[in-house]
Amino acid sequence: MNLTVIGTGYVGLVSGTCFAEMGNNVTCIDIDSKKIAELKKGIIPIYEPGLEAMVQRNVDNKTLHFSTDLHLNLDRCDIAFIAVGTPMGEDGSADLQYVLQVASEIGKHMNHPLIIVDKSTVPVGTADKVKATIENELKKRNKNIEFHVVSNPEFLKEGDAINDFMKPDRVVIGSDDENTTAKMRALYAPFFRSSMDRLITMDVRSAEMTKYVANAMLATKISFMNEIANICELVGADVNKVRIGIGSDSRIGYSFIYPGSGYGGSCFPKDVKALHRTAAQHGYEAQLINAVETVNDRQKLVIAKKIITRYGEDLSGKTFAVWGLAFKPQTNDMREAAAIYIIKELSKRGATIQAYDPKAMEEAEHFYLKDVPNVSYHHSKYDTLKDADAMILLTEWKEFRSPDFEELKSQLNEPVIFDGRNQYNDSSLKKQGFEYYQIGKKSV
Repeated sequence: MNLTVIGTGYVGLVSGTCFAEMGNNVTCIDIDSKKIAELKKGIIPIYEPGLEAMVQRNVDNKTLHFSTDLHLNLDRCDIAFIAVGTPMGEDGSADLQYVLQVASEIGKHMNHPLIIVDKSTVPVGTADKVKATIENELKKRNKNIEFHVVSNPEFLKEGDAINDFMKPDRVVIGSDDENTTAKMRALYAPFFRSSMDRLITMDVRSAEMTKYVANAMLATKISFMNEIANICELVGADVNKVRIGIGSDSRIGYSFIYPGSGYGGSCFPKDVKALHRTAAQHGYEAQLINAVETVNDRQKLVIAKKIITRYGEDLSGKTFAVWGLAFKPQTNDMREAAAIYIIKELSKRGATIQAYDPKAMEEAEHFYLKDVPNVSYHHSKYDTLKDADAMILLTEWKEFRSPDFEELKSQLNEPVIFDGRNQYNDSSLKKQGFEYYQIGKKSV
């Protein structure tokens, strides 16, 4: 099929590239001419394992193209995907201005029947707004062109997005037209060679709701477990053992019940707020959803509070080695990352930060932490340790899982570790003479 994907952010670029990998002819559109020029040269704006090679392969095979010309590419395509950003508004709702701008442009330029797919994460009712916007533009042109708006939410995990798209555990199609549904089934059929049961069809509004509910459910598990971790610490229980005890229940499972410094990224924070806002707009107070967000906001500073308890309110003259800046491993995404909040909290108390992350340091230095004083960035995790009073682990990258603890002990001023991801064996560290502070268990 001939596909146009509008928006070359995380969702648009991954989706377009994976569709091209399956033999479709895909053009990714963006109004940012500099970004498009770089993509044509093979310069990828995000870090996602396997994406750069797949983009280059499909560009070489002439199945993947990049352009700023929406008008020309609408004339060539069968299905147009809207994959632009939906940033969070001041009131917590999703900002649909970019989605509706694209819908307007489609209405101004489409000249043949089209399927328009909302791939962006959007609140319930967005497809109706997209449809009305397109109809309004067609009416201005005195055109009567058939089109259908589909909701096809993405469920990609940053750091494993290629695998998620190529081997999805489910694809949700929200459509109110049988022929459109059939075409969407045909598009996704190559991704389900073993079983089409994982392609789930429903009405448009249910599909829009499914994305928010999925993310809110996962966020709820995280916040619930972090709340339990804090209680465990108070009563003298070990949350890591509690996690094993409850995770063995098949109804609960082990995913998303690891205690830590809270969730971040582009999806959970924004989608939880948007779902809470949607409920409020319909006169319902979503107390549980609100609590999930409240617990998460508090959790991001748990490690900072442990540091302050250990060293005092005034951290002037103290230096901390920070391992990990991204909100999770295998990405350079720092949106709502715990590291932002912790580093700012320590810095405002006079601390010096020596940071390392395999992929996110440029984002930290030039955007998220650019105005934070006394933060330096280093070429390796061990470089950060020189003259540091303690090491703080904030992202569970693989290279942090089994460090040389003797090297840590020799480089740090004192053998102190604050672990925001509960990566290490506390009894082993105690035997080696470390002070070890983690989430959900009293320090050793």
